[in-house]
Amino acid sequence: MNQLDALRQYTTVVADTGDFRQLARFQPQDATTNPSLILKAVQKPEYAPLLTQTVARFHDRALDEVTDRLLVRFGCEILGLIPGRVSTEVDARLSFDALATVTRAERIIDLYRAEGIPIDRVLIKVAATWEGIEAARTLQQRGIRTNLTLLFSFCQAVACGDAKAQLISPFVGRIYDWYKKTAGSTWDEAANAGHNDPGVRSVRQIFEYYKRFGIATEVMGASFRNTGQIVALAGCDLLTISPELLAQLSESTAPVPRALDPELAADFDLTRVQYDEARFRWALNEDAMATEKLAEGIRAFAADAVKLDHLLQQG
Repeated sequence: MNQLDALRQYTTVVADTGDFRQLARFQPQDATTNPSLILKAVQKPEYAPLLTQTVARFHDRALDEVTDRLLVRFGCEILGLIPGRVSTEVDARLSFDALATVTRAERIIDLYRAEGIPIDRVLIKVAATWEGIEAARTLQQRGIRTNLTLLFSFCQAVACGDAKAQLISPFVGRIYDWYKKTAGSTWDEAANAGHNDPGVRSVRQIFEYYKRFGIATEVMGASFRNTGQIVALAGCDLLTISPELLAQLSESTAPVPRALDPELAADFDLTRVQYDEARFRWALNEDAMATEKLAEGIRAFAADAVKLDHLLQQG
């Protein structure tokens, strides 16, 4: 048995890609996209027609609507190849506007509905800012399931659970990147690998807290740099993995023991915590890594959204 099949014994495998032609090879349950992945995909010859067709059909509509229609077009193609759900992201430039995020999310869902897609097969991706989490709370109350992304800290995870988000995506690799860069020449790769990886430790803390207190929000580790990080989180609810790392897992037969167990976590001696807006903002501010990576992630997704706008304008 290869590592990918072994991982599936404990964890739902999700493909992290806009390149839906690769999905059949790895047979993931779900798939996630983001503006950067879609931007990368539409610049490939095999996907360029999706962009030109969308622009030709909806050239008289507002640019933000054309963008959403392109995202939904990709989402529909992906859903035709997987049995589960696809995550589609709200424009990162709305990350600090809860009302605009809700409005945009509802339009994306309406576009999926118009294509005959059941809404339980779509997760709306929103950055885990305070405003994004509040938008998710509203969307969940309206029956729209959410995926809170760009999640780097425990306080973000707690607030997402309280908002009853369907799923969160803690970014393992970006946490690892920050600690490695900060340590500089003192970084010890071996000492910070596997279960000791700072990104892995962050996801484990969140997973154990959720399971201890019966929080239904799903935990989906994301943004992996190597297969060691993935194996160290075997047993997490879901893991979203790039095609490159999926290929490496499928080619390895090394053992994959279960690393996270919800039944064991249920007995842990943990304290329940809660954040109002002021306490959330303070806790996030006190976490330099999370503050920097959240801002950096929003800026990067927003920059790629601008690039996608330009491509759509060019047709």
